[in-house]
Amino acid sequence: MEKEKTVEAYLTKNENWRNELEKLRAILLRTELTEAIKWGIPTYMAHGKKILAMGAFKHHVALWFHNGVFLKDEKNVLINANEEKTRGLRQWRFASADEIDADLVYRYVLEAIQNQKEGKEIKPESKKISMPVELKEALDTDKELKSEFFALSPGKQKEYAEFIGSAKQESTRNTRLEKCKPIILTSKGLHEKYRK
Repeated sequence: MEKEKTVEAYLTKNENWRNELEKLRAILLRTELTEAIKWGIPTYMAHGKKILAMGAFKHHVALWFHNGVFLKDEKNVLINANEEKTRGLRQWRFASADEIDADLVYRYVLEAIQNQKEGKEIKPESKKISMPVELKEALDTDKELKSEFFALSPGKQKEYAEFIGSAKQESTRNTRLEKCKPIILTSKGLHEKYRK
C-alpha cells in the first residue's frame, strides 16, 4: 500500500471521518505547529520535534500527544492505549464531530507545545545489547573487527549479536560468527544486502 503523501490524500482516504479530521486539523493549524505526513498520517511538529499526530480508526478518530504524559489532563480525556509498552504517548479519542470541544483541544495543544519548549520529553531507553561469548571473544582478539563493529549503529550491532547468539549450539554460533566477520569489516549491517 502506498503511503499518503499529503494531508488532503489522507482525508480523502478516510472520507467517513473527514468532518472530524478537518475540525481537528483546523484547530491544530491555528497554532505554530507545522504539518507533515509521517508514517502515513498527519503529524504536527514545533521546533523540529513531534508534538502530536491525528488519525482515523474504525470506531473513532484520535489525537495522540507524543509526550502526553506531561499534560495536566484536568478533564481526564487522555488514555494510554498500551499500558505495557507506552511510556509517554497519550491518546484523545472522538467518536463524532460533536465530541470535539475546539477550545479544550486548543488548550491541550498549546500546553503540549509549551511542554516541548520547556524540554519535557521522555527519552528512549537505550537497551543494552546481549553480547554472545563468541562475538565478545572475537572482538577482544581482533582490533579491526572491534573497531568496525562499534562503528556500526546500535541497531546493526544488535542484529549481529542476536543472529549469532540465537543459535543453540556453540558450533552454529561459531559458524555464524565466521560468516558475519567479513560483512562487519565492510561496515554493513547483517541484512543490508536485502534492503533497498
